[in-house]
Amino acid sequence: MTDPVARDAAEEESAFSHPAVAPDVSARYGEHPDHVVEFYAPRGGQDDVPLVVLLHGGAWRAPYDRQHVTPFADFLARRGLAVANVEYRRGREIPQQGGTGPVAGRWPETFDDVAAAMDALPDLVRQALPQADPRRIVVTGHSAGGHLALWAAARHVLPEGSPWRLPAPPAVRGVVALAPVADFARAVELGVCGDAVTQLLGTEDEFVVRAPHADPAALLPTGIATVVVQGRDDIVVPYPVAEAYVDAAAKAGETVGLTLLEDVGHFPLIDPAADACAVVAEEIAQLAW
Repeated sequence: MTDPVARDAAEEESAFSHPAVAPDVSARYGEHPDHVVEFYAPRGGQDDVPLVVLLHGGAWRAPYDRQHVTPFADFLARRGLAVANVEYRRGREIPQQGGTGPVAGRWPETFDDVAAAMDALPDLVRQALPQADPRRIVVTGHSAGGHLALWAAARHVLPEGSPWRLPAPPAVRGVVALAPVADFARAVELGVCGDAVTQLLGTEDEFVVRAPHADPAALLPTGIATVVVQGRDDIVVPYPVAEAYVDAAAKAGETVGLTLLEDVGHFPLIDPAADACAVVAEEIAQLAW
C-alpha cells in the first residue's frame, strides 16, 4: 500500500479491531472517575515479575481512553509481564462551529493525574497485584502517552518550584516511548495531531511559561535509560519528532536509543497482530529484566 493516508487508516483499523480485554483487578489513585489503574497479571502465573506502567495515547483528548490499549496490555501480560494501565484526565469537549469537539489535554489536571498515579503505584501494586515487583518498573506509552511516559521519568529535572518535581530520580528501570510527542517545538512545527501541543499548553503566553514544565526535550538529561520506538512511515507523529528528541538528548550529554522500524506507521506499535508490537515487547523486556 503506497498511499500513506490509506495505509495509516488500515493500520489504525487493525489496531482498534481487537476486543477490549478486562483487567484482573482495578484500583483507584484519587477521587475523580478517571483516577483508575487497571492491572493485568502475568499470564503464566509467575511471581516477582517486572511491572510495565502503560500510558495510553490519543492526543490527550477525551474520546480516547485506556480501553484501546487493553489488548496491548494483555499482549504484554501474555509475555510474562505485569501491567498497570493508567487512566488520566484528558481534554474536555468544547463548543465549536457545527457542534462540539475535543481539546487536547487539561492543564494542570493531566499532569496532576500522571504524577499522582506514578506516586501511588508502588503501594497500589503491592495490594492489588502482589505478583509484580514494584522495584522493577518500566514506563511505556504510545503517542501522547509516550510523551507522558518521558515526562513521568523526568520529574526530578523539572524546574524548581514545579508542583510535580521529585527530589530524586523516580524508581524506574527505564522508559520505552512509542512514537512519542517528544519534542514540542518540532511537533508544533509539523502540526502534530491537529496542533494538539498548542491546545495542551494554552495560549501563546501560556505556552512559553508551561513548556519548560511539560516538554520532554527541555527536561534533559534525566539519567534514566530511555528507548524511543518509532515507525519511519508514521504520519500521525512523524519520526522527525523522535529524532529531534534524540538530538536534544545528545546535546545534553545523554544517549537515548532510537529503534526506527521500516515500513511501519503509527498504530502497529500497539497492535498485537503486528510484528512491530513484538519488537516493542522485546525493548520493554530488555529494560525490565
